[in-house]
Amino acid sequence: MMKLNFFKYIKIFLLLPIFLFALRNEPITPIPQKVDYNKQKAELGKKLFFDPIFSEDSTISCASCHFPSKAGADPRPVSIGVYGKKGNIQSPPVYNAVFNFRQFWNGRAFDLKEQIDGPTHNPVEMGMNNKKIEKLLNSNHYYHELFYKTYGKTYITFKMFQDSVAEFEKALFTPNCRFDRWLREEINLTEDEKKGYMTFKKLGCINCHNGVNIGGNSFQKVGVIHPRKKRWEDRYEITHNPFDKNVFKVPTLRNIELTSPYFHDASAKTLSEAVDKMAYFNLGLVLTPKQNREIVLFLKTLTAEGPKILKERK
Repeated sequence: MMKLNFFKYIKIFLLLPIFLFALRNEPITPIPQKVDYNKQKAELGKKLFFDPIFSEDSTISCASCHFPSKAGADPRPVSIGVYGKKGNIQSPPVYNAVFNFRQFWNGRAFDLKEQIDGPTHNPVEMGMNNKKIEKLLNSNHYYHELFYKTYGKTYITFKMFQDSVAEFEKALFTPNCRFDRWLREEINLTEDEKKGYMTFKKLGCINCHNGVNIGGNSFQKVGVIHPRKKRWEDRYEITHNPFDKNVFKVPTLRNIELTSPYFHDASAKTLSEAVDKMAYFNLGLVLTPKQNREIVLFLKTLTAEGPKILKERK
């Protein structure tokens, strides 16, 4: 009986942080410490992600538009594709994309696998098609051997390519930022950082930026209070519903300190500028310098260390 009670109390002790977090009833959820993914497939996908041979001119890889040093985003206003062609919209970060309910700014892809069709097939980005990629993989002894070890198939298909890259992208999650650790009551934040979070909630930013990815879980209009006339690749391109003009997937705020420039049109160069613009266009507010500074301090607590899979060598 004593042994059973001992294990019962150990279980309660391990679950205590979860109970405490639930009691706080915060609208933001910490990133889980572990995400289930196939390690062997992810390691193969990692090689594919950084290899430029899967572009038409062999110069562009997935990492060419999703910089590891920038939390999987692109520091340029638009990415540069094959033959120096420029894109027409800012590349969103790939870190923590596994937690998004849709992929791309207009949500045209339902998951990470479907998302891979976009850049590989786009003539401005990588300029390839399924058959070209399959031919490359099956004629490459190195990849042929790796795919056989991973999938047990003698012929490599594009679906296997998608599967392995998506598995790697699942592994690009970044837990344990300071804010998550504060939510779990492991550390404390500064008073100004906590004031910034309170202001973030009080002003209404939290209505769109919430959940595990602090965004990425809904579509919202840019320019609710002060409309923006210029349109980009918005939800209207998918639904053809006039209501969806200037509607986009809400971006994650995870690692936001590292992912400038901001917005789909890269119209804000600094985090301070981005905070002011969103307050004005979507909340109809002009922030005081103090409010802006405190919100920015809170947002910087969302910066985490890079994904473990990028640090591992194999």
